[in-house]
Amino acid sequence: MLVETKARVGVFAIALGAYLPQFPSLVPEFEGQYADFKKRIPDTVELIDGGLVTTKELAAAAGDRFRAADVDLVILQLLTYATSYNMLPAVRDLDVPVVLVNLQKKRAPDYEHTDTATWLGTLYACGAVGEMVADLERAGKRHAVITGVAEGGDPHAQAEIEDWCKAAQVRRRFRDLNLAQIGRPYPGMMDLYIDETNLYHRMGVYTKQFDWEKMWAIADDITDETAVRTKAQDILDTFDIEGGGTIEKVWDMAKYVVAFERWVKDERLGFVASHYDGFAQGKAGVLDSMLIPAFSMLIKQGVACAVEGDIKVAMAMSILKTIAGTGQLSEMYSIDFDQDICIIGHSGSGDADISEKKPTMKIVPVFHGKTGGGYLTQFYPHLGPVTYLGITQDRDGHFKFVVAEGVNEPGPIFTFGDTNMRTRFTCGAREFCDRWSEAGPTHHMAAASGKHIDTILKVAKIFNVPVDIVTR
Repeated sequence: MLVETKARVGVFAIALGAYLPQFPSLVPEFEGQYADFKKRIPDTVELIDGGLVTTKELAAAAGDRFRAADVDLVILQLLTYATSYNMLPAVRDLDVPVVLVNLQKKRAPDYEHTDTATWLGTLYACGAVGEMVADLERAGKRHAVITGVAEGGDPHAQAEIEDWCKAAQVRRRFRDLNLAQIGRPYPGMMDLYIDETNLYHRMGVYTKQFDWEKMWAIADDITDETAVRTKAQDILDTFDIEGGGTIEKVWDMAKYVVAFERWVKDERLGFVASHYDGFAQGKAGVLDSMLIPAFSMLIKQGVACAVEGDIKVAMAMSILKTIAGTGQLSEMYSIDFDQDICIIGHSGSGDADISEKKPTMKIVPVFHGKTGGGYLTQFYPHLGPVTYLGITQDRDGHFKFVVAEGVNEPGPIFTFGDTNMRTRFTCGAREFCDRWSEAGPTHHMAAASGKHIDTILKVAKIFNVPVDIVTR
């Protein structure tokens, strides 16, 4: 990622304090289990340690640490039975999900040789889960449960923990990074219009406004020719250019990309939504002609760049890039009724990481529906499973995710310079178009290779937004 962030995950474990003086062997047993559990948390996140909690006071102290760190998620290890006062003070003042990990130490009891201490210490993690969920519900807290076993390893439980940490990373990027809006949305695309104050309150994203006059001059003070030459080679390594490409041919483009990268770091940007509707003459025309590949180079590095000023699809692109490694701007393009296939794609900037072969770049005399002309980029998304994510709003400004999974299949595609995919859905092309449209998304969505609805559901729980699952 061009601008790095690291999610903060609060972690603690609970056990009933009344057991400890009765069975002194439980103290080292639980300390060892908790130490092992913390190793399950991936180092891609920052672990905020709430400790081993056996009293209400220790729970309150854990809550103080979690609030001070502004954690993005709380993961609770259930060691044995514990009353809910061991949990509630730690999470009462937080507005993030609590993931209850019911990880039993032993796979199965040795029934004849199990005493009370062994049972409580290694075979009774499940006893308090229902109580915890009941009280989280009464407290209005979002929650999830992961049940598994430590002995012999548990890939499913480990994958769930790591998935939640990926989802937490989305929240941290939204909170720590800014969104750049350059210009305004495409005139008349009212589905894209947005209240930036409402966006900040509900999703945590702060919007910075930039005028195109500033962007035209962004590369004026770039004098490091070595950096420009290196970036030019990076562009040539990323794209096949129609008619052949040379460092000299992409020099001005590389200069702007170097400037954009510095701008992204200085302004701590994770998202860019832009649209230009001027006369595309002089310096404005130079930048406008190369903006699509330039922004594609930013997308490659984790900065979601959306055309037509669509802030909501920029967020969707960022979510998928964060959890799946790819985030491609898309929209419904066409339907092949003979093949029962949806053609999905978009003109403009794209994500090289989703392309199964080297993307191409070509010059066109006009950007359809927009001002000027210049470079178009075409990406060739991987075949196989694909996930689509749209973000929309209701009449009260609440956000909603719209998701679908399908399969990209081989076959002919358009060749006029726009990215498109041939996606088959289990419900059929006609039904998909009906269902997706009825969910009320914007006309843009983001795409990622692979199946990711389960992770998106975790992201939605963290942001407390509903999800419409169109098809899987």
